[in-house]
Amino acid sequence: MTDSSAPQAPDLTADLALALRLADTADAIAMARYDSLDLQVSTKPDRSFVTDADLAVEQGIREILAAERPEDGILGEEFGTAGSTTRQWIIDPIDGTANFLRGVPNWASLISLAIDGKPVVGVVSAPAMRARWWAATGAGAWGLRGDESTPRRLAVSQVSDIADASFSFQSIEQWEDAGRLDQLLALSRAVWRDRAYGDMWSYMLLAEGSIDAVAEFDVKEYDLGAHVPIVQEAGGRLTDIDGDDTIATRSVLATNGRLHDQFLAHVTTAQRP
Repeated sequence: MTDSSAPQAPDLTADLALALRLADTADAIAMARYDSLDLQVSTKPDRSFVTDADLAVEQGIREILAAERPEDGILGEEFGTAGSTTRQWIIDPIDGTANFLRGVPNWASLISLAIDGKPVVGVVSAPAMRARWWAATGAGAWGLRGDESTPRRLAVSQVSDIADASFSFQSIEQWEDAGRLDQLLALSRAVWRDRAYGDMWSYMLLAEGSIDAVAEFDVKEYDLGAHVPIVQEAGGRLTDIDGDDTIATRSVLATNGRLHDQFLAHVTTAQRP
C-alpha cells in the first residue's frame, strides 16, 4: 500500500530535456571557438584561464534559462550566482579550459539542476570527444559516444577490493597543496592502477565502470554538480573527502560505492608531522 502522505519525488523529465537542449547550445558555441587561432584568453585572480568561449557558452545558457525558467536561480563559474537557491542551475561552461585552449579534447560543458541544494539532473557534454553523459534522479544514467545512436545505460564496476582498483586523481600539486601528498602516495601503493585522467572524464569513466574511484581537491560546486546524479544513478557514491554528503567543501571522493569506505580510510588518515 502506498503512503499518500509521503513526499512525492519531482518529475524531472522536462528539466532533463531542457538540460540536454542547453548542452546542444553549449556544444555549438564552444566548438565554433575550439582550435581557433584568434581565441581570446585571460587569467583570473585564482590563476585559472578563461576564454571568450567560456563566457559565450555561459551567457548563451543564461539567456535560455532567463526565457524558459525565469523563477530558477543560476550558479555559474564565470558570472556568479543569481536568483533562487531552491531550484538552482549550476553551470561550468567549459570544464577543462586549459585543455580547450591547447587543443586537447578532454573538456566539456557541465550543466546541472539542484533542488534544495541537491543536484538531481546532470549533463556532461564533450563534443570534441563526441561524447555525452546525462542522468536524472530515479531515471538512470545514460551515455552516447561516437556514432552510437542508442543511449547506453551506465553502471559502475563491481570491484570490491582496493588492491584491484583503478584510481584517478587530478594532479600531484592538488594533493600537496591540500596537505595530503602522503595519502596520495599511500593510495598509489594500495591500488592496482593510478592515473590522472583529469577533469570531467575521470567521473564519466567511473560511471561507465572503466575505473573505480576519483578524488580531488580545490573543486567548486560547478565542477561537481553535473557529476552527482550521473555517478549516483550509475550505482556509485560521491561525497567530500571526509565522507560528508556535500559538494560545497572543496574536495570530493567518488567511487563505485563498494570501495568508498576503503578509500575514505586511506584519504582521511592523519598526515604525518
